[in-house]
Amino acid sequence: MGVDLRQVVAGILTITMFVMLGQMLHRDYYDSLQEKAQGDAHDIEFEGSRVSVKDSLVGALEGNKGPWMDDNNDLNPCWPTLLSDEAVSSKGYVTFSLTNGPEYHISQITDAVMVAKHLGATLVLPDIRGSKPGDERNFEDIYDADKLIKSLENVIKVVKQLPEEVSLRDIAIVKVPTRVTEDYIKEHIEPIFKSKGNIRVATYFPSVNLRKSSQDGETDPVACLAMFGSLELQPELNAVVESMIERLRTHSRKSDGRFIAVDLRIEALEKKNCHSTGVGGSKTCYNAQEIAVFLRKLGFAGDTTIYLTQPRWDSSLNILKDIFPKTFTKEAVMPASKRSKYLESESSEYENVIDFYISSRSDVFVPAISGLFYANTVGKRIALGKPQVLVPAEISETSSLATDFISPYISKKNHLAYSCFC
Repeated sequence: MGVDLRQVVAGILTITMFVMLGQMLHRDYYDSLQEKAQGDAHDIEFEGSRVSVKDSLVGALEGNKGPWMDDNNDLNPCWPTLLSDEAVSSKGYVTFSLTNGPEYHISQITDAVMVAKHLGATLVLPDIRGSKPGDERNFEDIYDADKLIKSLENVIKVVKQLPEEVSLRDIAIVKVPTRVTEDYIKEHIEPIFKSKGNIRVATYFPSVNLRKSSQDGETDPVACLAMFGSLELQPELNAVVESMIERLRTHSRKSDGRFIAVDLRIEALEKKNCHSTGVGGSKTCYNAQEIAVFLRKLGFAGDTTIYLTQPRWDSSLNILKDIFPKTFTKEAVMPASKRSKYLESESSEYENVIDFYISSRSDVFVPAISGLFYANTVGKRIALGKPQVLVPAEISETSSLATDFISPYISKKNHLAYSCFC
């Protein structure tokens, strides 16, 4: 039987259409952070990764053939002139803990400050609790307590410890949703505070969506200050981060000291099952091989320096190092004198914080895993004027523009940070 050439061509065109449709659906879905019930906030898919860049948010570096982009330092904090109220404190106290890593700490400190401000209460510096029982640290082990107290001095009173005369039995535990509002505080928390006199705030996360919404109204300047102007690393830990960044830049001389940070953790990838896909072929995470191919197709050279958030080297990362030999995990770039303290501790809190701050400061950030680490790293980068966040995708072309894969948080200016910077 002869083959009808027209049928063959029609078949090829049909298959091509389906492939293109699948890619379009994927790109429109990648970072659409769906609302999740408490406890399910980790299993979030990204929204459409391939988006147009508007308003000159990102521009290619002139005279550079690679896909590196300029930083954007045009944004400034919108809140300083709005914070003119004198700090007023009552006899009551608001206590809380920081848990689950730095990406959660930012939201937890913001909600606690909001509660204390609108109750007229005194805020007590939190302790820091890891995922394991008994894994506790003082706030000052990681963050700069004096900086936080000074930054909030015109908003609320902050003390380092709860007075001895205050009994823990007299403190009521109150759960509050992240991004808590003044109205919610007055309706649900103030009556308990007036009754008990002291409360302990526990933030829960109905969603890890940090997109601003027209329904949110104007962002409270107190929340902006707490989220972007209060938390800084304590001096010793900050010096370690700075030295690691400097080491990475030293490896990156051919790219003028620029490097990429990739949030890629083997344990998280295994939990999310990166082989599964959602609507339109969307994925919640990408493995080392997929990240390597993605970056290479965007045009990053083989000598590009890459920092991974993976705690220690794993054999599954070898494929990434084969393509990009200058790929490092933290033990390779941390000063030898600091490894015993920051890498050999039973707690992973130090390592998580180091990853977050290096990812926030890198020239390019690639979230191989969706979730709150991605969302809050983007917020921090917006505040620092570093908009090059590339959301990974499977690219069919041999090469593509990096600007096609800028995070929708940035290309669409829909991140909550854009309510605080203008």
